[in-house]
Amino acid sequence: MVPRELHLLLWLLLVHATGIYLFTKGFLLSRLALSDRASCSHYSCTQLATHKRAVIVVVDALRFDFLSSHPPQPPSPYHHNVLTLPRELTAAHPDHSFLFNAYADPPTTTLQRIKGLTTGSLPTFVDIGESFGGSTIDEDSLLHQVDAAGNKVVLVGDNTWLSLFPALLDHNMSYPFDSFDVEDLHTVDEGVIAHLPPIIEQNSNAWGLAIAHGLGVDHVGHRVGPDHPFMEAKLRQMNDFLAGVVRLIDEDTLLVLLGDHGMDHVGNHGGDSVLETSSAVWIYSKGPALSGSQIALPAGILPTTVFPGETVPHRSIQQIDLVPTISLLLGLPIPFNNLGSVIPELFNRDAGRSGVELALELNAGQIKRYLDAYRASSSGRELDSAWQELMAAWRAAEVMPAEGRLAAIVAFNRLALSTCRSLWAQFSLTLIGAALVVLLASIVAAYCAYTSLASTGDRTQEHLDKTMSVSLKAGAAGLATGGLVHYTLRNYAEGVKFHHAVLFGGAFASSLALAFTCRPGVRASTLRAVPVLLVLHALSFASNSFTIWEDRIVPYLSVASLTPCVLTGFTAPTQRLRYRILGFSALFATCVRLMMSSTVCREEQYPLCAVTFYSSSTSSTPPLVSLVLAPIVALATPYMIRRVLALSKSDKGLAGMLLPLVLPLILLAATGCWALEWVHSAGYVGEEMGHILRLVRTTLANLTMAVATCGGLALWWAMPVCLDVQQTAYSQPRSTETKTQPTATTQLTVLGFANAFGSPYFSFWTIFLAVTWLCTQLTGQVVLGLATVALLAYLELIDSIRDVQGLNAAFASAKPSAALDLSTANREVSFHEVIPLALLAIHAFHSTGHQPTIPSLQWKTAFVLTSTVQFPYSQLTVMINTLGPYFLGGLASPLLALWNLPPLPPPRTLTSSALRAGLGIAIYFSVLLLGSAACAAHLRRHLMVWKIFAPRYMFAALAVLAVDAGVLVGL
Repeated sequence: MVPRELHLLLWLLLVHATGIYLFTKGFLLSRLALSDRASCSHYSCTQLATHKRAVIVVVDALRFDFLSSHPPQPPSPYHHNVLTLPRELTAAHPDHSFLFNAYADPPTTTLQRIKGLTTGSLPTFVDIGESFGGSTIDEDSLLHQVDAAGNKVVLVGDNTWLSLFPALLDHNMSYPFDSFDVEDLHTVDEGVIAHLPPIIEQNSNAWGLAIAHGLGVDHVGHRVGPDHPFMEAKLRQMNDFLAGVVRLIDEDTLLVLLGDHGMDHVGNHGGDSVLETSSAVWIYSKGPALSGSQIALPAGILPTTVFPGETVPHRSIQQIDLVPTISLLLGLPIPFNNLGSVIPELFNRDAGRSGVELALELNAGQIKRYLDAYRASSSGRELDSAWQELMAAWRAAEVMPAEGRLAAIVAFNRLALSTCRSLWAQFSLTLIGAALVVLLASIVAAYCAYTSLASTGDRTQEHLDKTMSVSLKAGAAGLATGGLVHYTLRNYAEGVKFHHAVLFGGAFASSLALAFTCRPGVRASTLRAVPVLLVLHALSFASNSFTIWEDRIVPYLSVASLTPCVLTGFTAPTQRLRYRILGFSALFATCVRLMMSSTVCREEQYPLCAVTFYSSSTSSTPPLVSLVLAPIVALATPYMIRRVLALSKSDKGLAGMLLPLVLPLILLAATGCWALEWVHSAGYVGEEMGHILRLVRTTLANLTMAVATCGGLALWWAMPVCLDVQQTAYSQPRSTETKTQPTATTQLTVLGFANAFGSPYFSFWTIFLAVTWLCTQLTGQVVLGLATVALLAYLELIDSIRDVQGLNAAFASAKPSAALDLSTANREVSFHEVIPLALLAIHAFHSTGHQPTIPSLQWKTAFVLTSTVQFPYSQLTVMINTLGPYFLGGLASPLLALWNLPPLPPPRTLTSSALRAGLGIAIYFSVLLLGSAACAAHLRRHLMVWKIFAPRYMFAALAVLAVDAGVLVGL
């Protein structure tokens, strides 16, 4: 039977999930992909063809400056002026070779960029969820058109292409390789180098499109960053490989080199920073010249851009411009959903610029047909507001005189692109509003339940039965009402589906019922108890500056939250309590300050931020100081836990076995796994030894995970108390009155009695700490150790504050001896006591190398338990690495009620107090979620919405779910 406390927490989790789902559906919409196919009946496919086949070489994460002839100053010796063949051929053969800075639409992940590169369409922000595996591409694409023309498509390299186009690739000639082993720098590239040349040389007439996708550059970036000798070696290898391909291709083969996206300073990608969206494109024709006209094209249709750190502008294109360009150069129809525009200079081959004009006309006609089809679809209303402007641009392009016609056609094409970009950032205000209402209602209901539990005493179970019964009945009625309302108003609620209305009705009705059942009285003291720090924290999301610098604001809020405790310490009635309160406050503040020394910088924080979590801002390896400190902290953390538990003599029993023996070995083994990863990444061992090291590390990680979970939980289940019984034998003296003989007496002393609840629960908490430790990099492990000490300091601090409150109350009463009565001990958890714990969890998230941005995700943690991506282990370890601090914060919340609480006399309010602590921390993160969601919705047209506000909402949603899960597991 599920405990009644879990009914309330499960309800809260479901309501939170409902609010998050509704907001996400309203805020992060995905586009409609049309299934139409382009064909030659729409226009002549062969008029502009120059080549019979194409070789597309994708060097994953090839940033533009890696190829640039004028790299940023000062140039890096590791990735600048290394891959030089494209610029050398461009300088020698300007009519045959072209180099571009291509804008890759975010999210800059490989799967989404392949979709764009083959279909010419745009991904949406929410598509990043498919990064670990996407569905088959059914919409029209370059590969579909090659196949429809009767030619074969072959692949060598990244097997992501195989999952997207399983029916279009020729399996007899293709050589796919696993794409997610970021620690393998060479296997995929060596496979490409080995298999592509024979395909080109021996079977040139058997295929129409050959795709070679190497991953070494991307993997080097993820492992060690772009500023590393590994990157220089990899780019030099690619330069030599390209030279060989140029020698092998014939004059009928078009060569295209491109990066699917760029990489940031550290080597990661996924976001929309300039470094991540700036990819390199090189197009080379060994045969016919692609540009030879003596008439210059209008500068307005040839935009340029300056790469960060450079001084010379370079020709810039949209990466999806490759789709119509390659299609026409191969004599193929442009894919139906394409929004890219042909690259004009590649068709400027005649004296009258007729080739350019024809290419642009064919391109514009295809885009016009797509817009017409989209408007006729179920999502066509989305175009209504922009349709007149689009049609005006189309008519202007049709009637424009010759001298301005090219610019007018390009203007129409780019207007269509920008319109669709904004179109797929459309928002369903109805769903957004419904989600905000649900989240607000859940906060009100949770607060009412939190308040009512303070007065239930030993009637907690009855109270929970009543409130949950009413809430669930109201929720069922809300589900039915929501469905009925949707059926009635379905023609007026655009974008709202039946299940949206049902979910909203059920969540909102149950929240209202719970709030009404547990409604508290509103008094002046209630208003004075408003948590100012929480309000300020939530309101800060309305400012992009405060959101950007949240990782620096949270530590100060954490220390500021201890101000009432410090003031109490100065007025404590005994010297011992004063020393304890001030000492543990100082220890907490010191740990928070030391945690601040570990930083990962957002793009917007440069140059005011210095990376310390990694060895440098351009590396993803740990600093040397972390290599030294991590094993020390792995041993010191269990020792510090024992020292604190020894204050209450509760370091016996389970703690006496777990802390000195099991936990240090687990933490040290977890640290050893990451130390071996560093040795492997640093290149201190050869390739053969590297495979052995990988096997040893994977085996050690799996063994550590098994011991931490199965072994730790089994030990906790078999020995759930931290008590020890001490026998003391002494002789009772002979009585002179009764003349009895001396008798031997044995005295039994129960050690750990004073913390009989807190110590076993903290031992349980350390099991999940160990799991998180394993999934956290070395610098983060040091931070987790400091966070653990800070948690212990705060628990002892709160216990001392309660002692002061009890003594003050007893001294103020008519019976001061009441201070010795354990039955009167106050164990009610106030919301202000929850705030430092919540802020500590957020601080630990930032200090373990995270930011609320996509690029900060530590993808290398996907390979802790496996050498390749395997479901669900890779996804699980990334989630633990990212959300572990939040989960541990929620899991630790019941300790606020359990710490230093003796079992006798039986505490009447133990259940309600622990539940209040869990509800308190859930409310804190729910308010942050509501604040981030409301600010993202209000600022949805802000320039930085997808860079700052939307990611902050996404991470706030994940944090709420992680905290709810932690509280559920704890209770």
